[in-house]
Amino acid sequence: MDRRRCLMGAAASVAALSGRKGETAAMPRVVIVTGDHEYGGEQTLPLLAGELKQRYGWDPQILKAHPDQNAEENIPGLDALRSADLAVFFLRWRRLPPEQVAPIDAYLKSGKPVVGFRTTSHAFNYPAGHPLADWNAFGERAFGTPPGWGRGHTHYGHNSSTDVRIEASQAGNPVLKGVAQSFHYRSWLYHVLPNSPPADAQRLLIGTAVDPDKAAIENPVAWTWRNKHGGRAFYTSLGHPEDFALEPFQRLVVNALHWAADRPIPSEWAGPMSIRVPYQGIRKSG
Repeated sequence: MDRRRCLMGAAASVAALSGRKGETAAMPRVVIVTGDHEYGGEQTLPLLAGELKQRYGWDPQILKAHPDQNAEENIPGLDALRSADLAVFFLRWRRLPPEQVAPIDAYLKSGKPVVGFRTTSHAFNYPAGHPLADWNAFGERAFGTPPGWGRGHTHYGHNSSTDVRIEASQAGNPVLKGVAQSFHYRSWLYHVLPNSPPADAQRLLIGTAVDPDKAAIENPVAWTWRNKHGGRAFYTSLGHPEDFALEPFQRLVVNALHWAADRPIPSEWAGPMSIRVPYQGIRKSG
């Protein structure tokens, strides 16, 4: 019976996308761009994409760094962004050529929505003086994160983890529907304060470092925002592969994706997803 209810809830969520009874809506086309060296986004996000398609009727496309996650200068297929309804990024320190940056730039300037995970706050790492060096601040432009790594944007050690709680003022925010009031995550806390997120962002979740390697303060770990191009933006500094196995994070992400794409938040939770990817750290190629 529980399985039947889950499937019925998923079907209801898909039907709700149209907004009109009896009409089938076009599935949101989401392009998911991965290449993060460390956190296995190339593995977790394809699993998430499969769940989105099966449970919620989405039309996902996965793009990966080639030939592997350590390839910093090549993500084939980025022209797919030209027809996307939503772009999702899980990147770390890329140096893409101009012809691959161009569709990202065009998408961002179009005012379409964006979702970013963890190291996307420092998605690019061009050397000083490079013609594309201003793209090192992509996270700031798109999501309201710090403008790249360093200068106060740091973390509290790989042996630490994070206690997370809902920001009290956002308890009724639809992106937090069904998300537990508090929970524990493996991701080590990112320090983004005092300048991020922007003052007009909605801080959804607040994190406290557990067993930090230095003096730590609470920091936002998830927020929504309208970026300067008018696009809906959701960012979370969570994204360790073990985070994706936990239901509160899964519910947050599903809600955030629907919110970003301007679709109704699912009326029923379709049940926990099987996203189990081990943390391997920064891996060698080959």
